Amino acid sequence: MPNLTKRTVDAAKPTSKKHFLWDSKLKGFGLQVMPSGAKTLVVQYRTHEGRSRRMSLGKYGELTPDQARGLATNVLATVRNGDDPLLKRENKRIAPTVNVLLDVYMSKHVQVHNKPKTMKDIERLLRRCVRSRLGHMKLSSVRRQDIAKLHHALRATPRQANQVLAVLSKAFNLAEVWGLRPEHSNPVRLVKRYKENERDRFLSEEELQRLGRTLELADQEGLPWIIKAGKRTAKHLPKDAAKRKTPVNPRALCCLRLLFYTGARLSEIATLKWKHIDFELATFALPSRKGDERKPHPVSSSAIEILSEFPRVDGSPYVLPGCKDPTQPISIEVIENAWQRIRIHANIPDVRIHDLRHTVGTFAAQAGSNAFLISHLLRHRNVTITNRYVNHDAHPIRVLSEAIGERIEAGLQGEE
Repeated sequence: MPNLTKRTVDAAKPTSKKHFLWDSKLKGFGLQVMPSGAKTLVVQYRTHEGRSRRMSLGKYGELTPDQARGLATNVLATVRNGDDPLLKRENKRIAPTVNVLLDVYMSKHVQVHNKPKTMKDIERLLRRCVRSRLGHMKLSSVRRQDIAKLHHALRATPRQANQVLAVLSKAFNLAEVWGLRPEHSNPVRLVKRYKENERDRFLSEEELQRLGRTLELADQEGLPWIIKAGKRTAKHLPKDAAKRKTPVNPRALCCLRLLFYTGARLSEIATLKWKHIDFELATFALPSRKGDERKPHPVSSSAIEILSEFPRVDGSPYVLPGCKDPTQPISIEVIENAWQRIRIHANIPDVRIHDLRHTVGTFAAQAGSNAFLISHLLRHRNVTITNRYVNHDAHPIRVLSEAIGERIEAGLQGEE
């Protein structure tokens, strides 16, 4: 057997069949010559279990014989320690990728434990921000630097960047539970979140009065058209400014008023059904916390009065049925469009619909209510501990609802 050098490797000629040249000095180190003339440096060894294995080190030309000899020496050393380098290579090649983990995470966790809307949000977040950047990587090879780099790439949208970290942290924790990664190897750990700008917008007394006048105008006459600057539409406008008004969807107006008087979430009022309302007990059936089933919740007499005069639509179970299909609830888009017109006319362009809920919470705090009552009033999720100490009697909640309702009523009417 020759000593494998550049000269002997160059001199090796292909035959009709694959053949090998083995090194005379390092047992197991050799050259594989294919009929096509392709030459590959290999190392052959026997595992501690007695299985013969042949492992490719690299093609000749990309690797010199001396370089391959060093690699072969390292491989044989690991074999003597009881390892199987070729098996490790094969396992790494077929190891799951991050995309595989995310698929399992969605099917085994998100689809089982999360609400449909949350599931859609997570799917969209993973598709837009994670899969294209990390999806192809082997799951076992993901390190904290990879997560930090992804987080930094999303720095323009800090809230979204932090949401990505939260989702990935949960996914990698579950990867440990499922045996896909070693324990205590979560690469998201210690990656510092960005500081988010917390929004705490609520209406002042003056803004509340402007909103009240706008709601009254929208209900009785309609609101003026919104004419965008730069549009060449002046010649097409009616000369009489009084005719430049269009009505606002009355169901959207009703929805906005109910949001204000109840502090509820938009989706909770938009999907409210008549069976959810008890006029005698003055309650709306609302979720005890976000995403839960509806249960009776005390509301102010102002909210009850609005619905006692509101017309019902035959064949529709909803308080606010859809405009085209009364068997479906009113579209969120219809409500958003109405609010867009109302807030511009009331000169509160930065106020979102959800800020009405913030206003209710702020008024409750200003009325002297404690955190326990406010958390029940707004049905926040973090009431698990306080439930042990707070009386569930509806009376204090009703008093609070009445006080807020009276203040909002006065503000909308422009009274002290």
